[in-house]
Amino acid sequence: MKKLALYPVEKIDELTSPEAHEDISILSSAVNIFTDFKKVTPLVIESNASAVEVESLMQKSHVRLKLVVNHKNEFIGLISFESLHNQEILKRVAEGHQREQLKVTDFMIAKDQLKAIDYDDLSYARIGDVIETLKSAGQQHCLVLDRKNHAIRGVLSANDIARRLKLAVDVSTPNSFAAIFDVISKIQQPAVLNTLQPHF
Repeated sequence: MKKLALYPVEKIDELTSPEAHEDISILSSAVNIFTDFKKVTPLVIESNASAVEVESLMQKSHVRLKLVVNHKNEFIGLISFESLHNQEILKRVAEGHQREQLKVTDFMIAKDQLKAIDYDDLSYARIGDVIETLKSAGQQHCLVLDRKNHAIRGVLSANDIARRLKLAVDVSTPNSFAAIFDVISKIQQPAVLNTLQPHF
């Protein structure tokens, strides 16, 4: 055995990530831009959690999305940092709600309002196909289903797609996928894209 050299770290401030070394474009495989729950443990929050506390927690941990589960650990919806933003909480307070009594369920998108793409379809698709498919959905997130096993396989996020494509897009609006598509259309001629079929 031998001792390895130890080097000072004080002048290092960059973190390496896999995505920093990948060239991603709208023609890349759509699998590159979805959060796969077989590889990454889904971030979950209980439905009875305080909205104010969760908003603060998500801000501190730089998390933009969590899956909401009930007391049986069953998936019931999604909560995004944008939907929990302090301004949204203040709107509810102005309507007469007690700030401390607001729950995650008051702000989440219920699962029956979410769009979903099957993983088998996604595995053959390109990023551009996903954007084209979801640009009119009016949501920032889209679930990926494993319909064979009756399970949620992962999630697509407008924020993740914009970041991976290095686009300067405001994804805090309901029409995030449309905004991404518009930016792409302006910077390059879009390829002819196949349209996936979301399962509603």
